Amino acid sequence: MATTSFKEKIEGVRGDASYEAKARVFQDQLEAKIPASLRLPLAILEDPPLDVTHIPETCGLLTPKELLITELDGTAVCQKIAAGELTAVDAVTAFGKRAAIAHQLTACLIDFFLDEGIKQAQQLDEYFRKEGKVIGPLHGLPISIKGMLPVKGTVGSAGFLANIETATEDCDMTRILRSLGAVFYVKTNQPQTLMHLESKSTYGRVLNPYNTDLTAGGSSGGESALVAMKGSCIGVGTDGGGSIRAPSAHCGIYGFRPSCRTTPLHGVLWYQPGQDGFFSSVGPMCRSARDMRLFLEAVLGANPALLDPDALPVPLKVPNLTKKKLRVGIMMHDGVVMPHPPTIRALKWAKDKLEASSEVEVVDYTPYDHDRGYSIVRELYFEDGGATVRRILKESGEEMLPLTEWVISPPHVKDHDAAEVWKLRNERDNYRREYSDHWWSQNVDVVLCPPFPGTASRHDTAKYWGYTAIWNLLDYPGTAFPSGFVADPAIDIYQEPPSPMSAADEYNLSLYDATKFKGAPVSLQIVSRIFNDGLVLAAQEVVERVLKS
Repeated sequence: MATTSFKEKIEGVRGDASYEAKARVFQDQLEAKIPASLRLPLAILEDPPLDVTHIPETCGLLTPKELLITELDGTAVCQKIAAGELTAVDAVTAFGKRAAIAHQLTACLIDFFLDEGIKQAQQLDEYFRKEGKVIGPLHGLPISIKGMLPVKGTVGSAGFLANIETATEDCDMTRILRSLGAVFYVKTNQPQTLMHLESKSTYGRVLNPYNTDLTAGGSSGGESALVAMKGSCIGVGTDGGGSIRAPSAHCGIYGFRPSCRTTPLHGVLWYQPGQDGFFSSVGPMCRSARDMRLFLEAVLGANPALLDPDALPVPLKVPNLTKKKLRVGIMMHDGVVMPHPPTIRALKWAKDKLEASSEVEVVDYTPYDHDRGYSIVRELYFEDGGATVRRILKESGEEMLPLTEWVISPPHVKDHDAAEVWKLRNERDNYRREYSDHWWSQNVDVVLCPPFPGTASRHDTAKYWGYTAIWNLLDYPGTAFPSGFVADPAIDIYQEPPSPMSAADEYNLSLYDATKFKGAPVSLQIVSRIFNDGLVLAAQEVVERVLKS
């Protein structure tokens, strides 16, 4: 079987001559922004190893001090800056340089503006010198931003070459982060349509740093790869079907999908404005669990509802779980698709550890008609039958990727008139009520379940979103976090041939070859009911502490 070269693997979306000419302009602009002093040798780029995570440490382009800084999580960066032990300039310089290296190995960026970040950091350092205090809880913290969230003066996109633009102002989320002291230096890659659990765009295909034959996930795949490469300690992603949790899971980092409309969405780039059959939410992708809390406490503490009229004024309340036993429901599978062996191994281990703990009561969680729920949300995503996507691609000459063709095709996707839209929304609302009643009948605080039907998938194969999208339909907040395991071909094998539960399960089974997933991080997911964001954070802390004990 022919092997794919690294250059072919990382290549972006192609198109007709007109598209290619325009795409080259944007690609060259990004290329020109990566300084010569941060270029990796051709010897590395022509044939890098499958696992590229150690290259930033061994390539010689970062100083020992910069390597130490980029080992810090966001909370530690903020603490050191507030204590006068680290400057904002040193922090953004270190993470910016590492981001440039990460991009060459994973195609994780669409814009690089470290000089602007350093200017912003200099102003914050000057304020700290004069006033002796920080400007806000994120003072000097370098934060990477997903491509669809505008940052004034930088490149952004809604998932197609046709809507790549330079922002004239910040969106509400980046405006709030800036006011809290965050420093911006990069924008990250995302997929065509923004509706893939893979990230391939005009700027390239984002590769998983732990195994470049696998995807970093989507649609916030640039963020997950960058954070895993330690070119960022906190990034901002969006999640309408799994786009924070799946890429976080694939790259072994922490990601949180808040309840919709608790974090601000106003100003975010999107090509179906006014489509409100489902909502996305904006949330953090991080190196540590405490960074998720740092981000959410800072952003929600700024009361986004004062700025964004669509945001809901729901404060973050993190309960003290030392006074009651956490009741955790374990969902090994959703009744539709059985996860691959590495995920089942991690879940069984987690269940055994939790059952042995005095802090937790464990029960088996029975999923409720997830196949129906997944069908409803798939139909909600493209109520025009995918016509808008087809039109945008046709007008710009951009090729339609296989995952785009899949996501906008029947049986899940069809055009709707007004009455059919009302009928679909009613089906959604009825399912939500039925599921709510079912949840209460299970008597659980949170559910521990897979974030995906396996580890990171092979390129162009991520065609089952049920483990994340079902919670989007219900608007149940959730977090993906690393189990600490990686896929191991020696033990992650089927003991006997499994019997498929569905056509989707049969497809997922066909993808599994234990040798192909070697080294891929294995992650878990915790979810709870709408607006129980604080409970999810608290439960994740308890569960992770027990698992690490």
